[in-house]
Amino acid sequence: MNSKKIRLVTLSALFAALTCVATMLIRIPTPTKGYVNLGDCLVNVSAWVLGPYYGAAASGIGSALADLFAGYAVYAAATLIIKSGMAVASYGVFKFISGKKHGLLGRISGAIAAEIVMISGYFVFEALLYGSAATAALGIVGNVAQGVMGIVSSVVIYEAVIKKIPKSI
Repeated sequence: MNSKKIRLVTLSALFAALTCVATMLIRIPTPTKGYVNLGDCLVNVSAWVLGPYYGAAASGIGSALADLFAGYAVYAAATLIIKSGMAVASYGVFKFISGKKHGLLGRISGAIAAEIVMISGYFVFEALLYGSAATAALGIVGNVAQGVMGIVSSVVIYEAVIKKIPKSI
């Protein structure tokens, strides 16, 4: 394995752990027994730092582990897929809008796209899980709150902190 690949694998493991911790650290309960957390911040940041493949792996694995550790095992497989999809969407939209400029508008748009994936993904999963679109719709408000938190926190963290870290590190 070359040094670039070792760096990507190491950073992916780090981002998976950070995503898990961020998801579990601050949990604001929602009326549907879910919770709003900072995990989506790391989902977007890992996509922007690692790219779509390694970012998706870190996001999906870290988020699914948080579900397992927090007692939401029934959600773990869906979370793995949804959070991985979020990272791919976030990176793809960011790259499409920003090109090589790596701009703020691209990050905001990528984060919005990721949260749309999250909201729709959990709606579909919960509709299948509960056998009712009406029951699944009860989670939309909490997921929108989660999405807003994810958009704002990821863009702020990237622009204020990550962007300033030298690429040589």
